[in-house]
Amino acid sequence: MRIDPNQGTQALPESGPAGTPSTPSGTAQASGSASLGEDQAQLSGAHVQVQALVGQALQFPEVRQEKVNGLRQVVLEGNYGPSPSQLADSIFAHMLATTAA
Repeated sequence: MRIDPNQGTQALPESGPAGTPSTPSGTAQASGSASLGEDQAQLSGAHVQVQALVGQALQFPEVRQEKVNGLRQVVLEGNYGPSPSQLADSIFAHMLATTAA
């Protein structure tokens, strides 16, 4: 809900003995654009942003959890040791990807 601080305050009608709104002169008053008691709402465009982010997330490849768990286990055991050529290829691929983006 968005609150407009520039909108002037509106006086609420006082309740009479029966709980019905009463006005000082006993006649009904109506404002120019909206009467008292009428609700107004303004919706933001956040849902469009959320849909765009969901679309971007769906473009990522699926995580193959069995490969991740296997690699995690090898690292935790201290047995992970990529070859120097694998390491160099990875660094080079990362440099190309970040330069292109």
